[in-house]
Amino acid sequence: MNQHADINIHKEVKMSRFLIVLMSIACGVSVANLYYSQPLLEELSRFFNVSSSMIGISAMLIQIGYALGLISLVPLGDIKERKGLIITMLFCSAISLISLSFASNIYWLLGSSLLVGLTSIIPMLIVPLAAHLANPVERGKVIGTVMSGLLIGILVSRVFSGIIGSTLGWQVVYRIAAGMMGLLIIIFNLWLPKSVPDTSMGYGKLLKSLIGLLKNQPVLRESSLIGAMMFGTFSIFWTTLSFLLKSPTYNLGAQAAGMFGLVGVLGALAASIVGRIADKKSPQFTLTIAIILSLLSYICFLIFGYQIWGLVIGVVLLDLGIQSGQISNQARINALDAAARSRNNAVYMTFYFCGGALGSLLGTLLWGLSGWIGVCAVGIIFQIIAALTHVLSIKRR
Repeated sequence: MNQHADINIHKEVKMSRFLIVLMSIACGVSVANLYYSQPLLEELSRFFNVSSSMIGISAMLIQIGYALGLISLVPLGDIKERKGLIITMLFCSAISLISLSFASNIYWLLGSSLLVGLTSIIPMLIVPLAAHLANPVERGKVIGTVMSGLLIGILVSRVFSGIIGSTLGWQVVYRIAAGMMGLLIIIFNLWLPKSVPDTSMGYGKLLKSLIGLLKNQPVLRESSLIGAMMFGTFSIFWTTLSFLLKSPTYNLGAQAAGMFGLVGVLGALAASIVGRIADKKSPQFTLTIAIILSLLSYICFLIFGYQIWGLVIGVVLLDLGIQSGQISNQARINALDAAARSRNNAVYMTFYFCGGALGSLLGTLLWGLSGWIGVCAVGIIFQIIAALTHVLSIKRR
């Protein structure tokens, strides 16, 4: 589906280094809302007196809420002024985080988890804006830099929630997060530029166009499935890590689970480098390397997962692989129709986080059924699906 007839692109703002850094930080701070719960799952399970499988549903609902927000709210970036839309979503996110922090029963927790996911789509409004403002020859580099902030936010969020949750309680984690959303509102009011929409169409037509974009763009379909499977493996590991560390093998708590996020920062820091390589070679090349690294990480988890050094090596490989895959896929889809960047991103990220939600659910389910071996087995299956999709897409080119 070609939407170029609706294009009204005005690059009224050049991408400065300051603006790129600001977008990176904002992506990291806002995306962290989706991951605070993961090192806290064992603590939440005890607080609400429910099983690991039940508390795993809360992690899944955050991902599902995010997917719903991606499909219903992110496309608005193609037809609405982006600065106002981002600030509105920051406000809604703050309210949802406060609600979750006051949850007194499991049903309140589940409902608030869904709302936190639904309103935490701010990074997926910022990334297409960065791609829109960037010089085409540097788009991979800019996306990689902005995504580095996002990916570091994902990993550091676990360190933050692990430390704060184990010392001050899980409620404080979400109240601090709500405060950071308020701070971003002030900062964005001051420095984020306004952006003219690329497309003029009604909301109903906008949503209907998503199906056509997926149907008529093979690159979008392939990237979406690969992204879903790779992020599924990411969620499988991080959702079950707190249970593994709490087991008799390690006998460690939420703080230890969070500290593993620092190890994964190495992978996130490599994201901007991957973006540069994608500009010089091709996103398909970096995607191949990413899938290989991710598969090796789960082989390491399976064989050496009961040794702390095995977990550390596996985490470095996993985060480097997943983050490299994400940058590669983002570079591919943002090179498609310029007037549909927000919608293409919405479709891709909807698949991406549905894969994450499935991974969270299957991870906790397999942990309860067959322990760490079951967790590793489902992670490897996800990676095999990603690898087969990638190989078939190369053969079709």
